[in-house]
Amino acid sequence: MASTPIPGRPVRGSTTGRPIMALFDLVGRRWALRIVWELREGDATFRDLAHRCDDVSSSVLRDRLRDLTVAGIVERGDGGYRLTADGRELMELLRPLGQWSQRWAARAYAADSGPARSSSEEVR
Repeated sequence: MASTPIPGRPVRGSTTGRPIMALFDLVGRRWALRIVWELREGDATFRDLAHRCDDVSSSVLRDRLRDLTVAGIVERGDGGYRLTADGRELMELLRPLGQWSQRWAARAYAADSGPARSSSEEVR
């Protein structure tokens, strides 16, 4: 098991310790961004998250929740897991990327003349 990426320390793919590289390592881990996405509208229990994440294995979900908690992106409260202030800020910063992905998908669709392989869900 890899340790949780922390700014200032070497991470997967980079020895610089740069904060952006730690973030890329963290959110690039299996299911990490999906968990953040699923928590965007409020608390969720472990079981709820497992279901929302297409029945991700409990061991992977546990590891990602631990990573996201150690990194200060997610916290556990009375209602289950939720985004911290940093997690909510990260989600807000990801919204423009989601909007860009919709435009990218539309261009890919137009260029391919076939259905783009993107989610039909709009980024809120």
